[in-house]
Amino acid sequence: MAKTKAWNGYVARELGNPEYQHLHEFVAREYSRQVVFPPINEIFCAFDLCPFEDIKVVILGQDPYPTRGMAHGLAFSVKEGRELPASLKNIFQEIESEYGYQRNKGNLQDWSKQGVFLLNTILTVREGRPLSHQGQGWEMFTDTVLQKINAEKDHVVFVLWGRQAQAKEKWIDPQKHLVLKSVHPSPLSAYRGFFGSGVFRKVNEQLQKWGYDPIQW
Repeated sequence: MAKTKAWNGYVARELGNPEYQHLHEFVAREYSRQVVFPPINEIFCAFDLCPFEDIKVVILGQDPYPTRGMAHGLAFSVKEGRELPASLKNIFQEIESEYGYQRNKGNLQDWSKQGVFLLNTILTVREGRPLSHQGQGWEMFTDTVLQKINAEKDHVVFVLWGRQAQAKEKWIDPQKHLVLKSVHPSPLSAYRGFFGSGVFRKVNEQLQKWGYDPIQW
């Protein structure tokens, strides 16, 4: 499963530990019997596109889109030419309100290449079944990822939208990093504090204070 050299081999080494045996078996079984997203060679796309040493921002998602042709291993991102999901539309609406330009490109690889680590807490999902791979071991793995970033890097902005993402705040040292929180950009909650949060400007203001280039959202 972890056929990637991402993060100087960290992903493969971590997932090689015995406690992930159930996860390996579960994922292999699911891909052999079900339609599962993202494609197996794209599970670790977020790691491959954003090297550990380049991380400036972490945006934490939940699990991949369960709709065919959408997920490709980056939280909130969709493949080229796909219709924008509602949460992503709201993200782009907030960017437009902050910066005055309209983004329509749903593939967020350009963010990854600027140091935005787009991590889902669960990295796979069965077609049409949100959270169907919850509780199988992915959360343990992504918790270790967050702990590694927290411990080994300084000056990272963590963007936590919604209660599930904010539950991961316990892994983040606020003396070293900045945590920005709001409700999720989902249509069910965006009007309760995501819109008008100024999150993208706040990220860039902090990055510039730390001497980093701002993100071109």
